[in-house]
Parts: sequence; C-alpha cells; structure tokens
Amino acid sequence: MKTVEAGFELPPLTVTFRREDLVRYAGASGDFNPIHWSDRMAGALGLPGVIAHGMLTMATAVRVVTDWLDDPADLVEYGVRFTKPVVVPDDDKGASVTFSAKADKVADGLAEFDITAIAGDEKVLGRARAVVRVS
Repeated sequence: MKTVEAGFELPPLTVTFRREDLVRYAGASGDFNPIHWSDRMAGALGLPGVIAHGMLTMATAVRVVTDWLDDPADLVEYGVRFTKPVVVPDDDKGASVTFSAKADKVADGLAEFDITAIAGDEKVLGRARAVVRVS
C-alpha cells in the first residue's frame, strides 16, 4: 500500500480519444448510440459533434489513480459527475484529455483524491473523487 499526505499530487495522465476508440468501446459495451459515431445525429440533438461515451471517460479518468496504486483493488470508492462532453473530431488528432489527481483528505487508512479532467480548455468531469486504501 502507498503512503500519502494531504496535498500529494499524482503525475498527470493524458489520453487521446479517436473515433476508432469510440467504435471499439461501443463494441465492448454494447452502447451503439449514434451520438458516439454520427456527426449528423449528434448535431441534430444539439451536441457540438460526436462525443465520447461517458463511461469511457469515467473509466479512463480513474486510471490516473489506479495506475499509481500497487493493487487496483485498493480503490474502494469512485464517482464522478459529467459536466461537459468530450467532443471527438473526425481527424487523426482526436481529442486529448488530461487527467490529474490530488489527495484531499487522508485519515484512517484512506485517502480521498480529487480528479480533474481537462479537454482543451474545458473541465469535463465535476466532483470526480476516488477513495483508496493507504498505509
């Protein structure tokens, strides 16, 4: 188990989502909603373009913490609120999202990390928190 003090910051993790990643995730998850692959449908629903699956964004965000842990089973609680969609353009660059995490509270063998997710200049997750076992 890791030792942590309040204020400890994990190294940031930058992940690029491309359209092919959305197709792969759709196949794995069974979520074939056209807002994740059709510009026409996304636009018709008022979205700025095709967006990444929320659960894909959420699962990727927690990696900033689980990649650091000795044992991913030390993650005991995790939750987020979605504040903005991750728009994934139909180009080779995709959409880069940078995830960072900072320990807020550390007590009783648990550390609470606030996770931040930034795509472009937009914060795409709100109230993203992971609680992990620490020594």
